[in-house]
Parts: sequence; C-alpha cells; structure tokens
Amino acid sequence: MTVLTRCAVATVLLLSTGGLLAAAPATYTLPAETATLRPGPGVDTAQKNCVACHSADYLAMQPPGKGKAFWDAEVVKMRQVYKAVIDDSDAKAIADYLAKAY
Repeated sequence: MTVLTRCAVATVLLLSTGGLLAAAPATYTLPAETATLRPGPGVDTAQKNCVACHSADYLAMQPPGKGKAFWDAEVVKMRQVYKAVIDDSDAKAIADYLAKAY
C-alpha cells in the first residue's frame, strides 16, 4: 500500500468516526480550603463576594501594603473584567477592608 493510499484510508476512517475520538473526562480532587480572610471591618462583605470566586489565599499572595488605590483598582477589575456581581456599596466596603487588612 502506498503512502498516498494509506493517507486516503486514514482520512476516510477519521471522517467516518466524526473526526475525533471522545476523551474520558478528567476528574481532580482538590485539597480542602483552609485559608481564611484576615479579621477586620468589612470581612463579612469580602467573604460574601470575593471568596465566592477565589480562595482567600489569592488575597494573601498580593503585594503587602499596596494601599487604597491598588485595592480600588482590583475591585474595579473584578467587576469590569471578570464580571463579578458586586454592588457599589459592597465594592467600596471591600476595597476599604482590603486596604486595611492586606
């Protein structure tokens, strides 16, 4: 069988099976969440909004002492880029909390 014939047979087989073979779904067991937000005024609002999408570790990994402008921008990014559903009043409370706690 020539290379061209083998390619033609492979193409027919590939097209007749729908083009792709279905892969088995992958499953992952994640470790238990152990991180918690630091205490302080506004922690409940941050817990309700922030940890719904990511771990508290994500906040702790940010550069320390960046201040209010940094956290205001982060909250804006979460709302506008990642489409986090956060009320205006909650956004302010979260940024205030993060600026003081982190």
